[in-house]
Amino acid sequence: MLTLNKPLAFFDLETTGLDVTNDRIIEIAILKMNPDGTQETFAKRVNPEMPISSESSEITGIKDADVKDCPTFSDLASEIATFIGDADLAGYNSNKFDIPVLAEEFLRAESDFNMSSRRFVDVQNIFHKMEQRTLAAAYQFYCNQNLENAHSALADIEATKDVFLAQLERYDTLQKDVDFLADFTRTGNNEILDFAGRIARNEHGEVIYNFGKHKGKTVAQVNSDEPGYYGWLLNANFPLYTKKVLKEEMERLKSNKPKAENFDDKLSALKGKFK
Repeated sequence: MLTLNKPLAFFDLETTGLDVTNDRIIEIAILKMNPDGTQETFAKRVNPEMPISSESSEITGIKDADVKDCPTFSDLASEIATFIGDADLAGYNSNKFDIPVLAEEFLRAESDFNMSSRRFVDVQNIFHKMEQRTLAAAYQFYCNQNLENAHSALADIEATKDVFLAQLERYDTLQKDVDFLADFTRTGNNEILDFAGRIARNEHGEVIYNFGKHKGKTVAQVNSDEPGYYGWLLNANFPLYTKKVLKEEMERLKSNKPKAENFDDKLSALKGKFK
């Protein structure tokens, strides 16, 4: 059985599109597994306050008229945060999409929902590392069942949870521990700090840019060589959470920077040398 020292919340989002920075949630479903073995579910449709793309409507079956009278994410933010509580988060392709989108929505709602203290388990990464398939194929492969109502958020998280538990039973090499699974489902050698993969921590524990012309360079180094880069990124079309992480690193660097010595103190020190 899975070892839990705190709840693990499986969640799935349906959205207006696939742009992490600009698209919005139209449906959210959460299934929370508690350490005592009990489960709780939460499912809501959300007014995204923007049009749903035709591609999204075709996949999800949700149209603008279906959500126009639903609460907005800001209306639901406190309820969602309370339901999740201190739970770690899990999903299917969640590290690359659902978690970044959720982080953006909480920031827009000015919620203090803390992402930094949680572990993230991506069931798709377990599947891809083991079998290389899709969610529907994973459900068939691991659970020997056809996935009905695919792209219904609640059906998807039920299937994701079932696949996850079946993976734990199938693979002896998978430790039944969320710390191990969060590390196992992380992609790449660097620890991603902002979900979108723009800011990371290297093997030396240094915060680095993980994209573009400064990829692999520390934030401290780039700020010294090209101070304007930080301002450009803050004003460019990057996710709010990326900007938040970068601001925190810049504040940390600023607070750790040695204070300049007072000119009079320097002069006194020099005079003392020649007495």
